[in-house]
Amino acid sequence: MPLKDTDSHTIPDNVTTLALRALTLPRHLGIHSGGMVLTDRPVSEVVPIEHARMADRTVLQWDKDDCEWMGLVKFDLLGLGILEAIRDTFDLVEEHLGESFELATLPRDEAGVYDMLCRADSIGVFQVESRAQMALLPRLQPRRFYDLAIQIAMVRPGPIQGGAVHPFVRRKAGLEPVEYPHPALEECLKRTLGVPIFQEQLMQIAMAVGGCSGEDADLLRRAMGSKRGLERIESLRETLYTGMAKSGLDTATSDRIYTMIQAFANFGFAESHSLSFALLVYASAWLKLHYPAVFLTGLLRAQPMGFYSGASLVSDAERHGVEIRRASVQYSLSEASVEAVEGGSATPSGLDDCLRYDQPAPSPVFNPHGEDPTTTHRRDSALAVRWGLASVRGVGAETAKRIVTERLSGGLYADPTDLARRVGLSARHLESLASAGALDDCGISRREGIWAAGHLATEHPQYLPHTTTALVLPLFDDMTPHEVMMADRIFTGASPGDHPVRYVRQRLSDSGVSTVADMLTHEPGRRVWVAGMVTHRQRPSTAMGVTFLNVEDETGLVNVICGVGLWKRYRLVLRDSGALIVRGLLERSPEGVVSVVADAIEKLELQVPTAARNFR
Repeated sequence: MPLKDTDSHTIPDNVTTLALRALTLPRHLGIHSGGMVLTDRPVSEVVPIEHARMADRTVLQWDKDDCEWMGLVKFDLLGLGILEAIRDTFDLVEEHLGESFELATLPRDEAGVYDMLCRADSIGVFQVESRAQMALLPRLQPRRFYDLAIQIAMVRPGPIQGGAVHPFVRRKAGLEPVEYPHPALEECLKRTLGVPIFQEQLMQIAMAVGGCSGEDADLLRRAMGSKRGLERIESLRETLYTGMAKSGLDTATSDRIYTMIQAFANFGFAESHSLSFALLVYASAWLKLHYPAVFLTGLLRAQPMGFYSGASLVSDAERHGVEIRRASVQYSLSEASVEAVEGGSATPSGLDDCLRYDQPAPSPVFNPHGEDPTTTHRRDSALAVRWGLASVRGVGAETAKRIVTERLSGGLYADPTDLARRVGLSARHLESLASAGALDDCGISRREGIWAAGHLATEHPQYLPHTTTALVLPLFDDMTPHEVMMADRIFTGASPGDHPVRYVRQRLSDSGVSTVADMLTHEPGRRVWVAGMVTHRQRPSTAMGVTFLNVEDETGLVNVICGVGLWKRYRLVLRDSGALIVRGLLERSPEGVVSVVADAIEKLELQVPTAARNFR
């Protein structure tokens, strides 16, 4: 609680006043990782520079505002992992299926893409895969490209705190009339049904009815999302209220508009930003619909990125019919790759009509009860995903490249001894490969490979064949499916074709615990039990202390809502457990969005490593 709101201290008022003012002062040198200044001569001749904390890195002593005021050209260059994933997907589709695409040549406004998004089938899709975005998708029901730009911008602190989400959804669904606070605002708010969603609209409102100049509006732009944005907006308060009064707005409407502007101090998207991101949303959704195997490969190559771990991406792809194959020293590349399911070359599957650039316009209203045509849209049914060797824990990219390079030049490995001799692997490398099943195609089981790793590590390229002592392997029992799954999770982070919860399902079912898939058919308001691995923990600043969990079992993901009281009561279990059993009330919106409002929590023992993405 701020000092000024607390009566439990005896600090003099003038001290607290000075302390609160000191909080607004710069504390350290903040560095923008992608901020760059371009000059026509050496930068040091124009701007004072200094050494950064990182070795061999220098930074400007001026901040971004000073650089702008001095007329320097400043760029913010930020990389997006999805661009790498899309580029790799395009390249792999052309290599294996002979179909060539660029962002500009993707079929436009395909109904199947929007139908998939309306079902919130968006794991792996850029920007719309988070819990909040997936909850909004069935409500907003995007049916055209501009809807995607709105969808992206809506789940931000500005529109949420400014009260824009629910009015827009109701107006888009025809449940509420479109109204404008003032006739002068119709032009700037018409495209968003009278609800301000983008930064530019708040600037236009300030100029149209708030009496602000272009310079004032630009101050608002710079305030949106900045650390001291509220102070900058507050400096325009009198100007805004005076202008709104002159425009004939009553006090209540003026307060509502000012509250919206204030909310954007906590960040909102520019329309241009949203439109460029919308293109990547559409492209990644189109690729997920038509090339799920290849798209998964692109996502795995670009890790770490996005909202979900590789294990969750693999589970989702398998639910879409994609075959995932384990790493193999005989067939894997260094990174994830695709290969023909039945050997040889693959041919495209699915509907050729999906490739037409001009697509029939989607229906204005999505039918949630219609048939899911995902299978008929898929073009890469003849391809499977092969796990990359570099993703095996303890192997590393350099060793993986050596294994692949030697195999491509010298042919398949005859046996593990041939592998060790030609590549020169350490015992640790061989143990990791054996544990992950990457030596299975060399005629040796996982347990045999682990046992033989130390001996095989003595084989080196400089030794002549058959000049070392042969190792006699004991007779080992094969690993059980549960042991294979655990080894996969430990050494690759994912278990293709399997899931840890499957091995406790019978016990859970006997205790009345449902699967995530069952949540789709249970009636709302019913008290349910559900269990799974925690993939995410989130506590958005806009949620008033409520924490959201994503819980995954072998059938899917469900959103779990944890109130403030519940979190305090079960804090240690909720924070530290990799898997949970949750009791709560089932909620399902009219659009089919399912959540469980938790009222009791238990720890679920799975004995496998878990790695949730927490509070991101």
